Amino acid sequence: MPVHTAGASRTDLVADAALSLLAERGMRGLTHRAVDEAAGLPQGSTSNLARTRQALLELAVRRLAEREARVLALHEMPDPSGGLDALVDALALATYRALTHNRELTLARYELALEATRRPELRAHFDAAGARFRDQLGALVTAMGSTDPGRHVLSLVAWADGLMFSCVAGSFHAEVPGLGEVRAGLRELLDGMLGV
Repeated sequence: MPVHTAGASRTDLVADAALSLLAERGMRGLTHRAVDEAAGLPQGSTSNLARTRQALLELAVRRLAEREARVLALHEMPDPSGGLDALVDALALATYRALTHNRELTLARYELALEATRRPELRAHFDAAGARFRDQLGALVTAMGSTDPGRHVLSLVAWADGLMFSCVAGSFHAEVPGLGEVRAGLRELLDGMLGV
């Protein structure tokens, strides 16, 4: 099924098709020819943009970072003066978006994360893509009074990643929690961390 993204550049169209294929077929289903077909482009178009598999994977990682930034809505993260409730609300909404309307993107991220464990050159791109969110989260928990921001960011990311994996690809895939449940879990975690 061709991927069509209104107003997208050819590079974005190819990268979006690659992400869709990763979610639908896994790493084995990601070929230059399959991307051309999924994007509705002439054969050879993907090879012109990304000659090697590594280049195609890097293109997908960069696009994943752009699209996840919109899902995580870094621009919506609260000012620390808004208090803990504002932080919980923003993080819960970002996590819930990844669980529901952006499940395909979340699946593609897991495919790329696993591939990055076997390709050090991809690992660097994948890690750099996630650093922006971790850095901003670190600044937020520090401003909220965290006594150990590095450990707290790791715990928050691990909690969210664990929830997303369980509900998108794991044993809870048929039991996606509602926004209120995600919020309650985050509130419990942050209350414990920050001693509220």
